[in-house]
Amino acid sequence: MLSNEIEEELYSNKSRVERILLEDPSIKGIPPIMEVQKVLKAEQLKINDTLIYDPSQKEMELFKQLSETKEINGEYYLITVRAMVIESEDILFAIVFTFVGIVFLAFIFLFYLNKSKNRKIWEPFFVNLDRLKKFSIKSSASLTFEDSDILEFHDLNTELISLTSKIKIDYRNLKQFTEDVSHEMQTPLAIMQAKIDTVINDNNISETQFAKFSSLQEDIQRLKQLNKKLILLAKIDNNQFQNSQSLYFNKILKESIESLKELTVTNIELIEQNDLRVDMDKSLAIILCNNLLSNAIKHNISGKPIVARVSINTIQVENVGTVALSKPHQIFERFYKESNKEDSTGLGLSIVKKICDYYGFVPSYRFRESKHIFQINFNSKL
Repeated sequence: MLSNEIEEELYSNKSRVERILLEDPSIKGIPPIMEVQKVLKAEQLKINDTLIYDPSQKEMELFKQLSETKEINGEYYLITVRAMVIESEDILFAIVFTFVGIVFLAFIFLFYLNKSKNRKIWEPFFVNLDRLKKFSIKSSASLTFEDSDILEFHDLNTELISLTSKIKIDYRNLKQFTEDVSHEMQTPLAIMQAKIDTVINDNNISETQFAKFSSLQEDIQRLKQLNKKLILLAKIDNNQFQNSQSLYFNKILKESIESLKELTVTNIELIEQNDLRVDMDKSLAIILCNNLLSNAIKHNISGKPIVARVSINTIQVENVGTVALSKPHQIFERFYKESNKEDSTGLGLSIVKKICDYYGFVPSYRFRESKHIFQINFNSKL
């Protein structure tokens, strides 16, 4: 298109030169824009590009050239007109560059305008999302959301407030029900045990009856222990142990060993490789040690010693066994038991796991050299 414009300009200039020649045949032209010279015969019209030295620019320039012979007053004149091509290309480049620049600036403006507008629109959503992430059903504070002019966000906030309120109510009701049931079970169990003791002591009963009553007492005692452990798990879930303090764990473990020595003939050896200090509730620390040691005593081979080991980051409790557990990955699950011991509730190690999860400790089990080894890693809290 630009080339056509240049050619039109050349034809127009040629026509002007022809009119001038009619008035003044002596004109020679204005190099390098226009040249006129006499020729002996007519030549065909030619349009081409050529390089010509431009005195004004003092360098070679690219021109589009039109040459044609014109007969004037019986003589032939070769008329050559030229137009600089470079200037036209510069104009085209300037137009394109300006257009691209305007488009780019418009894109940048629209991008930041859209970004700013989207941030304003979505800001309440992200604020509410952050509050929802921090929401806890154990908190007494009500969940509130930033209101939004967007209808969909407003409806979402309304439904979330309704949903979280219902969840908190259901959680409180379930918590209260669990606590009430666990508490109320203690009294009838104690009464049942007292009545059995009265029957055994005040009546002349046979050995068979005594064995049955003794078995019944053991079942009641097991129910009481099961109830206490379930209450403990519920309390941990309800975040009711918040009296954390720095404990000298060597001392806690040593006291637990001394207490259990009065109840068992199994020898428990304590090896203190390092001093261990842990931040946690003291009552839970005692329960953690007692459960690990009690589990080792229950499943230890009679007459073999139990070893409790304290290092800078961990404690280990080792008891002797014949074979490894068949499903070690389930050992910390509730009510999971691989032995048939009647005094086992299947909750001891699950309580250990629950306490570890509560504080971020890592419990583990492995079997090596005919020994069951339970380890607690406190490294994440040290």
